[in-house]
Amino acid sequence: MKKYVLAIAIIALVLQGFSTLSKDKNDGYITKKEAKKGVYSGADKGKSVYNQTCVACHQATGSGIPGAFPPLAKSDYLNKDVNRAIKGVVKGLSGAITVNGKKFNGNMPAQALSDAQIADALTYVYANWGNNKTVVTTAMVKAQRK
Repeated sequence: MKKYVLAIAIIALVLQGFSTLSKDKNDGYITKKEAKKGVYSGADKGKSVYNQTCVACHQATGSGIPGAFPPLAKSDYLNKDVNRAIKGVVKGLSGAITVNGKKFNGNMPAQALSDAQIADALTYVYANWGNNKTVVTTAMVKAQRK
């Protein structure tokens, strides 16, 4: 079952492709269309980082994959403790967690992203899907790297 889920995640990531992304001055990723506009918020840049890094497991709507990857949408786990969420992205997460009343027992590796990319991606997640609109800063991410 794990091989099947992993295969689906890899296929989704490959199909999504990276050709529409470009780097901005803060190492965040933005679409070419957004780059032409010239003004973006952390959530705007975070959407591109999310689509490149997180979408294969947590899905485009933040719904996750039942039994394998927890949802980020309306997530009591994320909304309760932003520092725990940041630490999970920075250092990885393994073992059992409960999200919205359902248990998940898997591994999420530490993400090889800059502080700005992590802040932007999490700001995007918190700004969407019924989450609590927390703005994550690079200072908050740096604090969790210690």
